[in-house]
Amino acid sequence: QVQVVESGGGLVQSGGSLRFSCAASGFPLDYFAIGWFPQAPANAHDEVSCVSNNDGRTYYADSVKGRFTISRDNATNTVYLQMNNLKPEDTAVYYCTAEPVVFLPDGCRGGANEYEYWGQGTQVTVSS
Repeated sequence: QVQVVESGGGLVQSGGSLRFSCAASGFPLDYFAIGWFPQAPANAHDEVSCVSNNDGRTYYADSVKGRFTISRDNATNTVYLQMNNLKPEDTAVYYCTAEPVVFLPDGCRGGANEYEYWGQGTQVTVSS
């Protein structure tokens, strides 16, 4: 059974940092892309960041470029999202998602409708 479990959310002041972890189980991570989706009304459908499988291709939304870094450790089946210089507009519930990369139209990108496996979500609140 494919499962992804997020951890690492919390409350932080503007300019602060958080690090998410996404632990995957039930499948070999090196066949899957992992995406992070913030569920907020302004951006509920697009990934804020994602990483492909062994080729390591990554994607960042313009809003987080230079602030977020995604990385993966296939040996431990874990993906990390380092979030620096957080802003109040980053406030959302963040979901880790997984999808076999062969089913995605463009590397790790595809939007919320393309990712089948979702974690339970972790809340991030950035205070001004």
